[in-house]
Amino acid sequence: MTIQQIKYFLILASELHFWKTAEKVYISQSSLSRQIQALESEMGIQLFERDKRNVKLTDAGIFLRDHWSTMIKELDQVHRQAKKIDEGTLGFVSISYPGSIAFKFLPNFLEVINSNLPDLKLELIEPTDESHEALLLNYNTDIAFSRDKINHVNIDSLKLNSEPICVVVPKNHWLTEASLNNINELKNEKFIIAGLHQTTFFASLLRTFFEKNNFEPKTIIESDFGGMILNLVAKGLGISILPYSYQFSKSKNVRFIELNENIDLFINWRKNDPNKTINKIVAFSKLVE
Repeated sequence: MTIQQIKYFLILASELHFWKTAEKVYISQSSLSRQIQALESEMGIQLFERDKRNVKLTDAGIFLRDHWSTMIKELDQVHRQAKKIDEGTLGFVSISYPGSIAFKFLPNFLEVINSNLPDLKLELIEPTDESHEALLLNYNTDIAFSRDKINHVNIDSLKLNSEPICVVVPKNHWLTEASLNNINELKNEKFIIAGLHQTTFFASLLRTFFEKNNFEPKTIIESDFGGMILNLVAKGLGISILPYSYQFSKSKNVRFIELNENIDLFINWRKNDPNKTINKIVAFSKLVE
């Protein structure tokens, strides 16, 4: 039994006419008859009652018509989806990202992906205790946006952009861009920042920045969640240092003052990934502002 034989049967079951069916499927009437007879012989079931004038489904034929119609529709759909996956237009892709890009870059990126790959299903992951490298190598994510380039033999990385880090202060704070001449002027300020003892890239960047400026912040609250930090700064509980991207969160009652220190954004993916969609996503990421 073949899928093609079942399709011939379903069309004949609809037309109930050998000549019309043969014309519809582009084969001769004798070939169609042989295909149907072979199907009946293999199954040991009579599917049609025939005479010189009429073709009629048997009760068994009616049963198979109803069930095979649904099966073939589902099979055709699966085939179409598999073809789209092979062409790189449909499938499932998991993406991990740092919270700082959630307010501008990530929405713009998703808009580009949705416009160009509308059938693609995406899963978004904002990791807190596992590195983007580990997520990629463990196949828990397919695309990883990160603030540092992942240096691993099995991972490819591409730098997308750079932006400054900023001192974030309440709107009525005394500090302005003009008045900030030296970070040591903030020695008496209360800081709300990522824990400097942590191994995350941003914590490492802050440590290096403070060491370079011979500055030790007076940290009162440690947090890795930029959204929470912005809310605490807005309430006047302290000041912080965050990537410029957080400015697009539209948080009220805070101001951003750029520092002479930049942070990058990379897109990372597994080398030689069989999912062709990955390369398309990487290409589209270059179009995002």
